[in-house]
Amino acid sequence: MSKMNEFVLAWMSHRNVLIQLLEKMEDEQINYKPWEDAMSLSELVLHISGSMDMFAKTVQNGVFVPPTEVVTVQSIGELKEIVTSQTNETKTILEQLTPAQLDKHIEFAGMNLPGHALLNSAKDHEIHHKGQLFTYARLLGIDELPFFVSR
Repeated sequence: MSKMNEFVLAWMSHRNVLIQLLEKMEDEQINYKPWEDAMSLSELVLHISGSMDMFAKTVQNGVFVPPTEVVTVQSIGELKEIVTSQTNETKTILEQLTPAQLDKHIEFAGMNLPGHALLNSAKDHEIHHKGQLFTYARLLGIDELPFFVSR
């Protein structure tokens, strides 16, 4: 198995839990914020989903690709559809990356990193924010949560 296939499997083991976590949410919870300046639940989910897509496209293109436009959702169902669609698109991009793309250095946030390091940071970023989403769920009174990673 290639290193990129291993990366995609590891990333999907976390992304699948994000999708499982959305199954526990209700429509009236999508605008929940634990504090005034926090991202809402839906904003946090879209940030998680959109970030890996942005980083995958950045590595694919060899230069920073800004995030896609901000989307507003009205329901958990709509949120799940967007996450599922972005996940499938991002997975396809990741699976098609070449060794040259993964090794190419890219300027991002004052750093110059090879594509593979940027993707590992993106996965860590997703895990970090997924942990925040678990906290949102607990604050909303959701007791039965999926394990943090699917195996």
